[in-house]
Amino acid sequence: MEMQPGQMAYDRAITVFSPDGRLFQVEYAREAVRRGATTAGVVYADGVVLIADRRIPNPKLAEASSLEKIHQIDENIACATAGLVADARVLVDYARLSAQINRVTYAEPMSVELLVRRICDYKQQYTQFGGVRPFGTALLVGGYDDGGVHLFETEPSGSLTSFKAASTGGNKGPVMDLFEQKYRPGMDRDAAILLALEGLRAGLEEGGNLSQVEVCSTQVGEGMTRFPSDEVQKYVQRLPPAGGAGRPGRP
Repeated sequence: MEMQPGQMAYDRAITVFSPDGRLFQVEYAREAVRRGATTAGVVYADGVVLIADRRIPNPKLAEASSLEKIHQIDENIACATAGLVADARVLVDYARLSAQINRVTYAEPMSVELLVRRICDYKQQYTQFGGVRPFGTALLVGGYDDGGVHLFETEPSGSLTSFKAASTGGNKGPVMDLFEQKYRPGMDRDAAILLALEGLRAGLEEGGNLSQVEVCSTQVGEGMTRFPSDEVQKYVQRLPPAGGAGRPGRP
């Protein structure tokens, strides 16, 4: 992002608008998200699939299981994170606490939208007060409640959007383009996983692969299911050739 010399005074403080109504620190936080690993989510008939590309700094030595990009928030809600990992951990802990407080207070699970609004209220506070900085993290929150199956994206600004299929993090443009072309309402879980993997593959940088992808589903009646690596690779083998016209869900 190019900065004009006169803009530096507005650049340094989160509480100061630039003359054209921008908060540069929030825009820098969005850049932190864009530099993060790609995540994606796809809603299917009775659940939602979340998928994340783990970026392992040293594949030979690092324990892949310690680099968690998908987190369980409650029995009915999970999220995938993109951006600064430490910021994401704080937000996930806050979300888990909010969900448990709701269970203790009302003796029922929290709705997905209410939880997402709580997270976004928390994020928004960090764009409004001095002495803090915005969270450099975007969350894809997926789950189900009495109102059905939901997938939300939260941004560093505190805004939220509901999607049928979405991607955030690095190079999400090609992923969203593929989802727009191939998403079909009412697909089953297998088809949703294949579509999510195909989307993530479309967003990979040259030389990238799907060997370190994390996949989970949150389904009505089942809760959250994490798929082991060998099972994920079986789905990867079923993907249509890159650039081909295959439909998701067909081996």
